[in-house]
Amino acid sequence: MKSIPSPFIRYAVVGAALTFAAARLALAGEPTALELVKEGNQYVSVESKDKVVQIRSEKSIASLTPNLWFVVYYDPDAKFKATEVKFGAGKKLKVTRPWRVIERGLDKDKVLDNAKLKTDSDKAIKIASAEPLLKSLRLRATQLWLQRADEGPVWKVRLWAAKLKNPTEDADIGDVYISATDGKVIRTDLHIDRVD
Repeated sequence: MKSIPSPFIRYAVVGAALTFAAARLALAGEPTALELVKEGNQYVSVESKDKVVQIRSEKSIASLTPNLWFVVYYDPDAKFKATEVKFGAGKKLKVTRPWRVIERGLDKDKVLDNAKLKTDSDKAIKIASAEPLLKSLRLRATQLWLQRADEGPVWKVRLWAAKLKNPTEDADIGDVYISATDGKVIRTDLHIDRVD
């Protein structure tokens, strides 16, 4: 019986390890919104770290998970009191101090309470997608906003579904509002008739 040469074994082990690592990365998917807050902390001033006033995404493409996100931090040194970090596929794309008239009144009291942020974007998508009214639809895309509301921090999840007559086209079917504190649906504004 011939023995297998040791360099071959080393290459086989290294190859298996690389395959395993690639599979883990593929399963990891896009980072969640709250993971991006931690990532964004390294691009803002010390006074702005963890002081998030809003998180929003672009409409997702080819998946229910968005990959373009904007994290807006309270920045006491900025003219309009905000610094925005834009992420694409989990990587920082741009850091700006946006000019927004709406931000003029932005103050420290608009900062989201981190202790109340227990429901992340991935869970908000799952909760919104599980709404009974949507069970017969083929959901195609989402867009999310995390912001302050009377109920505390709230995820607004906008949903798109495939049209019935032309399944290659999407229809905006409305919004589901979810508490970021306990994951409960606060209200819905769904219009499934738009898929006709």
